Amino acid sequence: MLEALLDLFRILLERRAVLIAENLALRQQLAVLRRSVKRPRLKPRDRIFWALMSRLWSGWRSALIIVKPATVVRWHRKGFKLYWRWTSRGEPGRPAVTREVRDLIRRMSKANPLWGAPRIHGELLKVGIDVSESTVAKYMVRIRKPPSSTWRAFLDNHVRDLV
Repeated sequence: MLEALLDLFRILLERRAVLIAENLALRQQLAVLRRSVKRPRLKPRDRIFWALMSRLWSGWRSALIIVKPATVVRWHRKGFKLYWRWTSRGEPGRPAVTREVRDLIRRMSKANPLWGAPRIHGELLKVGIDVSESTVAKYMVRIRKPPSSTWRAFLDNHVRDLV
């Protein structure tokens, strides 16, 4: 007996919710038509309203008059696409290397001129600094070598030996 009474109450509430949703949909369309002169001009908030109604109320198609249901479905898909594009955006590019790590790489390469990028990279990993080997190579100090002599200087220096 109690279950039947609860089911009846639930059905009455559902019918009331459907009636409220239909009333809301029709009032929204009337508002659009009142503010339009010749042709209904829908604003973004109207499109959002109908996209939400299509998700929340199963009978939304029967109450829709001013646009086609396929249009509302297209709006909903477009909004869904925009939402996921917005949520999946990330920080572009590589993560920045802190100033301290860059200075440490430079100091290590100056103090140990025979160490290359792989060795410094390994030492940084031991300390717990995780940067790529190419990043280490990028920030290493380049030691200038003295310029090599030219062919002219070589010939001038060795002209006696050649003759």
